[in-house]
Amino acid sequence: MLKEHLLTEVIDNVMILTLNRPESLNAFSPDMIASLTKAIKDVKQTPHIRAVIIKGAGRSFTAGGDVKSMGKASAGQLYDHVGRMNDCILALDASEVPVIAAVHGFAAGAGFNLALACDLIVASDDSQYAMSFSQVGLISDGGGSYFLPKLIGPHLAKQLFFSAEPISAERLYQLGVINYIYPLNQLEEESLKLAEKLANGPTKAYGMMKKLVSHSFTATLDEILEQERITQTLMASTEDHLEGVAAFKEKRKPEFTGN
Repeated sequence: MLKEHLLTEVIDNVMILTLNRPESLNAFSPDMIASLTKAIKDVKQTPHIRAVIIKGAGRSFTAGGDVKSMGKASAGQLYDHVGRMNDCILALDASEVPVIAAVHGFAAGAGFNLALACDLIVASDDSQYAMSFSQVGLISDGGGSYFLPKLIGPHLAKQLFFSAEPISAERLYQLGVINYIYPLNQLEEESLKLAEKLANGPTKAYGMMKKLVSHSFTATLDEILEQERITQTLMASTEDHLEGVAAFKEKRKPEFTGN
């Protein structure tokens, strides 16, 4: 029986997805990518799941593409492989619940890009990152050329793409790429705390915020203002908004349901 390349665990309203090829630093396999994509898409059909954590088993988050298999695939096979990765990144972007990347060890190449595609990154203080594609004569896939320049600017992004040099968690934290840093022995606990906090929040509003932020990179100010107006009008009739207002008036903590 083949070992599962993606492990799934549910704690209360949080789904934890663990990349599970520790012997290869969780390098992507077709099964891992397909399973991750399906798990993210299935959350929409599972209303009690209101936040997701993606992490890696063993010593690292993920080394990205499996270098051992590179150079063996035909052009068609490679095209299909990148297409599967694209489906995964698009599923993360479309997810209506917050997705947290809990990163330890190394996040390289498409593994780094997987973390960038998540909504928040929580990292161990000793983790390392690299856009390692140029080391094997490739360009960034998995959305790196979309996400990274928007976070750190085109010049620094090109430096990381060209050089493939490792960059520390602390440096990425300073640049605003990583949201939180913790010692390795606290990473799992703190990631779950954050996920639980988000899961207990107004997740319908979070989902709408995600869409607005994503669209802001290609929309005009006029378009975003109009989207905000329409979305806010819709949000004002949600159960979570009514609960939030009631809780404020009653001086108590709101009990959001994501509705």
